[in-house]
Amino acid sequence: MTTFTPSIVSVLQGHRQTIPPVWFMRQAGRHLPEYRELRATTPDFLSFCLNPEKAAEATLQPVRRYGMDGAILFSDILVIPMALGQDVRFEAGEGPVLGDLPPIERMADLAGSAGEYLANVGETLKILRSELPKEVTLLGFCGGPWTVMTYMLNGRKAHDRSLIRSFVYEQPDLVARVMDVVIEASAQYLKMQAEAGAQVLKIFESWAEGFPDPLFDQLVIGPHQRLIKRVRELGVTLPIIGFPRGAEARCLDYVQAVEVQGMALGTATPLKLGQEIQKLKPIQGALDPVVLRSGGQALDDMVRALKSAWGQGPYIFNLGHGIFPDTPIAHVERALEIIRS
Repeated sequence: MTTFTPSIVSVLQGHRQTIPPVWFMRQAGRHLPEYRELRATTPDFLSFCLNPEKAAEATLQPVRRYGMDGAILFSDILVIPMALGQDVRFEAGEGPVLGDLPPIERMADLAGSAGEYLANVGETLKILRSELPKEVTLLGFCGGPWTVMTYMLNGRKAHDRSLIRSFVYEQPDLVARVMDVVIEASAQYLKMQAEAGAQVLKIFESWAEGFPDPLFDQLVIGPHQRLIKRVRELGVTLPIIGFPRGAEARCLDYVQAVEVQGMALGTATPLKLGQEIQKLKPIQGALDPVVLRSGGQALDDMVRALKSAWGQGPYIFNLGHGIFPDTPIAHVERALEIIRS
């Protein structure tokens, strides 16, 4: 009996598709009117993420509207600090705000049960596996360890990367201990997602840019190696996509050092560099979400350029970062028309 393989999974196994499969980061979200209507039913964002029925519906909406080849779990990277006992809330107009860091020993005790704590996310995945067409790949994810730590250590100032890097220089023992905890919690969380029905896992390292070489090795490459090793120790065999966003200058180093099955590329990735990486691993990305929002001939040209440069090898068409909330639906439809032509 032949087992059906969804197109995205097939690409991550190293197979080229005549028409590259496509999904967009943050495709389930604020640019969709049906999402805004659904989101209004639950004022608290994290409560919305942890409601299996609503999170599943948000995940399904862009698949229904656009026929995407991938469905990315609707959740948030900051569920990990929650599982570790840290207060997390979202404030209107400000974004995430985190409370004081709990004692390291307390977080270490909780790390092994992160998957159990986040069982509602598993329920979301189970709903999705039962409702998604078999040709649509279900993607789970976690935040990269460093990115999650930036929020945990910086509270409401996580976007100030110079401030968070000061922890690395001034409190290296604290950074190392928190990193250990986050890696274990993230591994347990990914294990739970795999058991609940995810077919591909992705590591979103959103704050990977701007590091001197030694820090990139210390805070991105090393922790990703450790996280993936731990996930494999826990018995997970699913393909994993790595995404060190903004670190285009180190992407080749990353893909050579980290045992990912796919490499997600940011908007600043040169086409020739993408081709070099593609010789080593399947790639995903890197359409500029700004041009998707702008539309017109610039969008047409960029979609065609990416498809021409990378479509001869294993390639998943995607954005180089998340879709903007004010992106016109017609522009997404136009991009998909060119990708699929």
